[in-house]
Amino acid sequence: MISLLAVDDIEEGTSRGLEVNNLYLFAVKKDEQITLYFNRCPHLGTPLEWEEDRFLDADGALIQCSTHGALFRIEDGRCLAGPCKGKYLLAVPFIIDKGIIMVEDKHLRPPRPE
Repeated sequence: MISLLAVDDIEEGTSRGLEVNNLYLFAVKKDEQITLYFNRCPHLGTPLEWEEDRFLDADGALIQCSTHGALFRIEDGRCLAGPCKGKYLLAVPFIIDKGIIMVEDKHLRPPRPE
């Protein structure tokens, strides 16, 4: 298991970029729930954030891709608007153990291009 960060290191309603084994991920905390995805838009494979740790739209309601403005639901990564509508961000399975977000090595495989 690889420890990523403490749940308390992400403020409610915000996101956080992470690098693990040369792979880029991001976590979002909304309504005290954590979601974890690869930092890769399903449209062109580009990173999503506008600037460091900024993955959400202005309202903090959706994940927004900085390249073409695609919008994704936080809870399941489904694209609601933009060039990849109907596709999904690739979620990373994780556990929380004693307040630490952890992933297994086997879940950290680079996403395949579409």
